[in-house]
Amino acid sequence: METQAAPNILIVDDEKNMRFLLREALAKEGYVIDTAENGEDAVSLVKARPFDCVLLDLRMPRMDGIATLEELNRITPETPVIIMTAFGSKETAMNAISLGAYDYFTKPFDIDEMRIVVKRALEKQKLEEEIRKLRGCLEIRGAFKGIIGQSREMVEVFDLVSKVVKNDVTVIIYGESGTGKELIANVIHEQGPRRDSPMVKINCAAIPETLLESELFGFEKGSFTGALQRKIGKFEYANHGTLFLDEIGDMSLVTQAKLLRVLEERKIERIGGNESIDVDIRIIAATNQDLSKAVHEKSFREDLYFRLNVVPIFLPPLRARKGDIPLLIDYFIDENNTKLSREICGVSRNAMRLLLAYDWPGNVRELENVIQRAVLLSSQDIIGEDCLPTSVTDSAPQTPRVGGPPTAFDGSLQEIVENIAASAERQIIIDALERTNWSRTKTAELLKICRKSLHNKMKKHGLFDEQKTPDGFDAD
Repeated sequence: METQAAPNILIVDDEKNMRFLLREALAKEGYVIDTAENGEDAVSLVKARPFDCVLLDLRMPRMDGIATLEELNRITPETPVIIMTAFGSKETAMNAISLGAYDYFTKPFDIDEMRIVVKRALEKQKLEEEIRKLRGCLEIRGAFKGIIGQSREMVEVFDLVSKVVKNDVTVIIYGESGTGKELIANVIHEQGPRRDSPMVKINCAAIPETLLESELFGFEKGSFTGALQRKIGKFEYANHGTLFLDEIGDMSLVTQAKLLRVLEERKIERIGGNESIDVDIRIIAATNQDLSKAVHEKSFREDLYFRLNVVPIFLPPLRARKGDIPLLIDYFIDENNTKLSREICGVSRNAMRLLLAYDWPGNVRELENVIQRAVLLSSQDIIGEDCLPTSVTDSAPQTPRVGGPPTAFDGSLQEIVENIAASAERQIIIDALERTNWSRTKTAELLKICRKSLHNKMKKHGLFDEQKTPDGFDAD
């Protein structure tokens, strides 16, 4: 799990003792602290780097707190500013609030109260930052047809795509088969500056190497046996638009060298031709391979790798974002209800348990096929486990029966009782996790145990596995 950096707080006060007191109190909370003794220094620091929160004294020489607040709001309006003011100056503090300050406290102040105000300001700042990220994605989210997700991994993908669509840069999309690489490529083209020009796609793994070059570059009439007329290649068809090179990791070294030349010179030559043809295209590549490893193994050119790897986008496998599975299931049910004239309302609890337990080697494409099959086969308005393929039902871990006698008396009474108790505990934890959508914080609260105890019990019962626990769930 990625470790988040500690919040960075700026303290602005002309009194040295006050800066020291605040620094010591807030440093104990794990915050990174910077200080400034006047408004001008504070403004310079904020221009140089971002802060998560600012504590600002109102009464300072040279540049007072109100003037500093107005300048900070102009530079970084998203940063919460907490006002510090002398006792009896509530009217001045309220004026600061009206000008955009987050909150205030009066001197002398209660340390614990001050910490609470700072904590709330940081929580507000973090929430608003997440909202800004999501808003940044909303402009193109409607174009993400079939790309559903609210997990941290997919929010990051949406955020990155929203930044690259407006910039005409080379993009390479990494991800296992079935994760939606081509759909992401479609969004980048359809929302980008070349949307009014063609997007041409070619699967480098599906075309024999002997034919790939002619598909890309075209050929002149008579250039080889069977070349009965001129053929225009994909590069020319994509001129002024986008060329999507899927599974580029399967391209031969010879063709890689020719592709590199096109990227460097923006010119092509048809096979058998002598004329250089200018091409103005955006390249979007995709692969399910680790190209850095392929470079190390000399199966992929290093210079081409660096040309393509301008903006890498990594699509997570479905097993790494299982929290998105219920959303995807609802989407595919609605889609297939329309397509197949069905009225399926959802899936049963046991069916959902099996779908969440499966590792989905085929990723979203496999889930889509499974749900389409289930919608077609279901005799009721709820999809049951009997509608799921054996690949899904057979892969789920079998939960030992709770409350019944053991299948064999192959241990002492104490051992048998311990095994039954362990099975019961495991099932209770699973039920609680399912009830809270696998939020460990809420599960611990429901079971009235601390998160550390829950973590240890999940590990004990094989419910916590770094590879299998979906990162999209509350795993912090």
